[in-house]
Amino acid sequence: MNTITRAEKDLYQTLFDLAQHHPMAYEWLKLLPDWLAAIKNKDRYAHAPYYDSIINKLPNAVPTAIDLNAACVTSWIDFEHSDYRRSEALLKNLMPWRKGGFKFGQGDRLIHIDTEWRSDLKWERVLPHISDLTGKRVLDVGGGSGYHGFRMVGAGASTVIIIDPSCLFYHQFMATRHFLGDIKNRYEQSPIHFIPVGLEELPQDTNQPGLFHSVFCMGVLYHRASPFDCLLQLKNQLTKGGELILETLVVDGDDNTVLVPKDRYAMMNNVYFLPSVPALQLWLEKAGFAQVRCVDVNITTNEEQRATEWMTYHSLDDFLDAKDSSKTAEGYPRPKRAVMVAKKP
Repeated sequence: MNTITRAEKDLYQTLFDLAQHHPMAYEWLKLLPDWLAAIKNKDRYAHAPYYDSIINKLPNAVPTAIDLNAACVTSWIDFEHSDYRRSEALLKNLMPWRKGGFKFGQGDRLIHIDTEWRSDLKWERVLPHISDLTGKRVLDVGGGSGYHGFRMVGAGASTVIIIDPSCLFYHQFMATRHFLGDIKNRYEQSPIHFIPVGLEELPQDTNQPGLFHSVFCMGVLYHRASPFDCLLQLKNQLTKGGELILETLVVDGDDNTVLVPKDRYAMMNNVYFLPSVPALQLWLEKAGFAQVRCVDVNITTNEEQRATEWMTYHSLDDFLDAKDSSKTAEGYPRPKRAVMVAKKP
């Protein structure tokens, strides 16, 4: 059984087991065949067959150990030289790698996927301020290649479901899963899954509690034309008393301050709203969240986001004003990110 087929089988089993106690999971199961079929549709994703072939060509590799709590998600593998070279070449065909990093192998046969983002730095800022994930069900919205999802498993989560509509990120996750081997949770199930959909496609039923004890949404809200719809959709995925961990771009100001970029922001053309922290707190409270608090504010540095051998395109350096690094290329304040934690009453 190949990696993707096994991952799909594990996902079905996890949702079926959940549905025995949480009827909302049946709604997910009804939609799952269409979700999984869509990511393989070459009319929708031209690169899908190519990416799929890369996963199928990865050599068999049984790790001697893994570490989901290291800065780089790590799998120690005793590669034959030919398998090492082949694996590295195949993984480079899944570039650009944006969130990570990852290490597969050991010694002089170590593949270090040095991603654009040092995602461990964000995780270190977030982890001290959130509820214990041990034994919890977690949703990671816009999870990219799955780096933070693997760190959530390392922190004790029993079930992590990553959602992201990107065909490339889906296959990067599958490649990582391939090299991490057969991870099991305390129920002898796979603890981590990837569904290639956006948040708005998930079942929404305000009469039923959501499936998740914790929902992470990091680096997504500013891409949403309707941030309140997004916040309500996030709330609907939480159980009663569940926790939202929201990380997004912010600007300085009072509770009435919101930046709406005229065109691009830091060279991104799909940025809609950058609130101040006080404004963001009001948004969360207006959306019905309680115990809202800001736990971290951080200016993005060139150490955290940069071009690498695995992401050779423009990165943060290119997005800033060449003469004044406190501003973006468009003249807006340099990217600053806040982490908000809130509860569903």
